[in-house]
Amino acid sequence: MSENTTTKVSDDELKEMESQTDWKALQAKTDAEIQQDIAADPDAHALDADWFQVAQSVVPSSTKKRITIRLDEDIIAYFKREGDGYQSRINDVLKTFVIAKRIQDERSSRSP
Repeated sequence: MSENTTTKVSDDELKEMESQTDWKALQAKTDAEIQQDIAADPDAHALDADWFQVAQSVVPSSTKKRITIRLDEDIIAYFKREGDGYQSRINDVLKTFVIAKRIQDERSSRSP
């Protein structure tokens, strides 16, 4: 994973930021060159057709319930390495899992 931290900005700040993408260089690349660049990037992860079958946009809940949960130390360490907001990231991973399971269950119940 990248060692960069995530920066939060408002919609207005985002609109004011300049893109750091060299669009001319990107447009000059062939599909094969782009695929090579992706393959060489340790942070890039291919998303296959199965992923897109279950992927959904997740809107954060405005209501969260405070609980106590016991997690393995290596799990906590992994999420904390990514910086502030690790509890929200754990919540996002769990929410994505729940959504994927619901979709899987719905498909199973519709199957003959």
